[in-house]
Amino acid sequence: MNINTQNLVTMTEANQNFSKVVKKVEENGQVVILKNNKPTYVVSKFTNIVLTEDELAMVVAQRILKEHAKAFKELSK
Repeated sequence: MNINTQNLVTMTEANQNFSKVVKKVEENGQVVILKNNKPTYVVSKFTNIVLTEDELAMVVAQRILKEHAKAFKELSK
């Protein structure tokens, strides 16, 4: 990930002036918040993702398979 130094904000600054963080996100797409001089958090604008019915079904199926992988392996024997 490339980090633009103009998008860096300290944790103290973010806590004291969150509206400034939001303004930078609006201008630049994202802001990196530093904690103890280390990049710790990324704040970005939320983009609503719309899934088709087929895509949603695939997400649900993958989640079910992942959560119950042991049971499916046992059943396949």
